[in-house]
Amino acid sequence: MDRRQQKTQKAIFKAFIALLSEKSFSRITVQEIIDKADVGRTTFYAHFISKEALLKALCEELFSHIFRSTSASVPEHGLYSDDSVPDSVFCHLLQHLKKNDNNILALLSCSDNEIFLSYFRENLNSLVHSLLKTQIERRNDIPQDFLVNHISGSFVEMVLWWIRDNLRESPERLDRYFRAVIEPIL
Repeated sequence: MDRRQQKTQKAIFKAFIALLSEKSFSRITVQEIIDKADVGRTTFYAHFISKEALLKALCEELFSHIFRSTSASVPEHGLYSDDSVPDSVFCHLLQHLKKNDNNILALLSCSDNEIFLSYFRENLNSLVHSLLKTQIERRNDIPQDFLVNHISGSFVEMVLWWIRDNLRESPERLDRYFRAVIEPIL
């Protein structure tokens, strides 16, 4: 994708995120998106075949950035100084969520959050499986996909609890809670 296309896509994403903070997904029209992004209808449809495709692309963009940076051995961003990178990938992920890039917490907690949560879980399942592969494989008494789904589901529910609790706990403390709960399972 060339720079002009990237700029257009970014404008559409930004407009869409702004609209999602104002109203539910089902009430947003393509016309509102293109008006807010200041692009033409043809331009919108050159990038996305539908509002649903836009939603999927937005989720993939948001979550791939977060999950890519949490699984990198050296962070790809300025969230940390060299000596403050957390040992736990879960803590790193929580710190990203707390930073709330692209209003991701509002997307995860909005009334139409089912699709956001499903993409979040899907990405989290991949991350959990790759991170805990050895520990999960050792548990031959429990199916691997069940264990991955359980850990990911617990993390998602913890994040939703954290959002409802207005992020009062620090990412570091929440990470300690989460690991205290999942480590005995592994």
